[in-house]
Amino acid sequence: MNLAPGWYPDNADPRFVRWWDGTQWTSHVQPRQQQTDAHHAEMQMGGTGQDRVAQQVQRAGVQGVVQGGGGTLFTEPVLVVNQKAKLVEMSNSYVIYDQHARHIGTVEQVGQSGAAKALRAFTKLDSMLDVRLEIRDVQGHPVLRITRPATMWKSKVLVERGDGMPIGEIIQENVFGKVRFAYVCNGMKVGGIYAENFRAWNFSLRDHTETEVARITKTWQGMAKAMFSTADNYVVQFHRQVPDPLLSMIVASGVTVDTVLSQNQG
Repeated sequence: MNLAPGWYPDNADPRFVRWWDGTQWTSHVQPRQQQTDAHHAEMQMGGTGQDRVAQQVQRAGVQGVVQGGGGTLFTEPVLVVNQKAKLVEMSNSYVIYDQHARHIGTVEQVGQSGAAKALRAFTKLDSMLDVRLEIRDVQGHPVLRITRPATMWKSKVLVERGDGMPIGEIIQENVFGKVRFAYVCNGMKVGGIYAENFRAWNFSLRDHTETEVARITKTWQGMAKAMFSTADNYVVQFHRQVPDPLLSMIVASGVTVDTVLSQNQG
């Protein structure tokens, strides 16, 4: 077989994919990628802004090219999270780029019922329902799973690894004023998200010592998208390398602030 190394459908069990190392099939298998909740009735507007990533990075205040990065969601110093703009929206979808506009991941909403999609299309009541998202690598494999349980007040977001192992919670600490979230892992606060203005456009991401280790900046999505959709774009910049679980919580944060805040306000 003349195939490049990678994950391919497992002939023995269609529910799984198996790793081909370039010369033979290995014993490594994993569940097939869960499909997106995107509906055929959704009307997507244009692309995801890949051609404007450099402008987004500049507008976010990133000075020049940030050195480092290994081409993955957990190693790049700058992540550009662009939501897919749709005239009719029933599910959340995002594409993640690095600072050079290389596609390194996606985010897809999963687990929606038909009723939830209808609520999303015609009302804003879906903001009070559970929201489940998968952050996937460039091959489409889940690396993080995010769940925001239904709420009418303060939001809480559960963060898990791709295999379902719990990492921690992102807990909204206030409702009025500049919104704050706490990163809580194993019952201990390991950092947090701090909005820098009342409109919740820019955020300071801090560790347990209140030292800023990363930032989230909302960037302009363009006139057409602003007028006809609720799609938002964010740039996440790391100031330095951070260990897990804080690293995973920060990677999840670029989607969390949009899911908790922007979608509720839409």
